Amino acid sequence: MWKAVQWVRSLIFIVQMYVMLAIVGFGGIPLVWINRRWVYGIIRFYCNYVRWSASWMVGLKSEIRGEVPQDGVLVAAKHQSFFDILLIAAAVPRLRFIMKKELKWAPVIGTYAKFTDTIPVDRGKRGQAIKDMIRAVKKGAGTPSQLVIYPQGTRVAAGVKKPYKVGAGVLYAATKQDVVPVATNVGVFWKRHGIMRYPGVAVVEFLPRIPAGKSADEITKELEDVIETASDTLMEEAGFTLPKQ
Repeated sequence: MWKAVQWVRSLIFIVQMYVMLAIVGFGGIPLVWINRRWVYGIIRFYCNYVRWSASWMVGLKSEIRGEVPQDGVLVAAKHQSFFDILLIAAAVPRLRFIMKKELKWAPVIGTYAKFTDTIPVDRGKRGQAIKDMIRAVKKGAGTPSQLVIYPQGTRVAAGVKKPYKVGAGVLYAATKQDVVPVATNVGVFWKRHGIMRYPGVAVVEFLPRIPAGKSADEITKELEDVIETASDTLMEEAGFTLPKQ
């Protein structure tokens, strides 16, 4: 009975979340045309609205832990569901994302991605994608921002192990920027697919930054060790039983 009620609550939550996305997104476009700086406030407003509505509609509260970077850095984040994107976007002051190029054509999301100078890449062409990322980052180097990249390249379900790709490491080495690792447990409560949202406390944790200067291979291994260890700790804290390795 509880699951049936929670499923209905989750469905209502999801519907209103996307309705609000359209209202806030399309309604904010004229403001962004007047002054582009409005884009970050509009994004944070929507992300915090989703956090607030999730807390009382489905019992999913959220926390942002650690020191949120304010300067120009790379943010290498664990990616488990749409919710961790929203939590990061609610926290950092001037975000940009590395995203798959198909999202350029998504209503609202594609428009705001353009306003924030988000970098679309073709994940099927890894070598070209890395070159495009480096070129785009260097082009926007004059404006400090927090560039979010997902080292595993896609959403990964809670408890599933997937190797880290070289893109984040190559970008770190090429741009000579510090990197801030980010761990999360959101996949315990908000799965990659499906309607059900579970009550609990979803956490995104900004971990201590790693200074520039390491090789691409070194930083890739370090990011995997640091992010996976911290994410496992957060998932266990949430009551999730990690699979035996």
